Amino acid sequence: MSESELQQKITEDMKQAMKSGDAVKRDTLRMLLSSIKNAEGAKLAALDEGEVLSVVSKEVKRHVESIDAFKKGNRDDLVAKEEAELKILQSYMPEQLSRDDIVKIAKEVVAAVGAAGPGDKGKVMQQLMPKLKGKADGKVVNEVVMELLGQ
Repeated sequence: MSESELQQKITEDMKQAMKSGDAVKRDTLRMLLSSIKNAEGAKLAALDEGEVLSVVSKEVKRHVESIDAFKKGNRDDLVAKEEAELKILQSYMPEQLSRDDIVKIAKEVVAAVGAAGPGDKGKVMQQLMPKLKGKADGKVVNEVVMELLGQ
């Protein structure tokens, strides 16, 4: 199985973290590589760049959810740990689009598919999500589409 460029970069960064003694980065990247290997095992093939990015995105989302839960539980020690790991993971994500950029792209897709109302949300999302994969939070994209379709 050959590794994608992103996966190679993560592996190299983990080796650097091991050499420099950066335990947080080392452990975070080790966990990320483990998630990537698990995804490869489930697929029974090497992941391409987009699929590796999808795994990174899932880990980012999981950390955001954990931070919210730990804040509600007044576990500031765990919040700090998760935030440090989140920062490391986000460095492997492409730059996130602003809400204005998402609205602009969504308007183009709505016009292209001829969406007229809330019933066309599925058609819009089907065309829109591949364009925004890894570049925008799905929750924000969903909100924008709902607003544009008048729901």
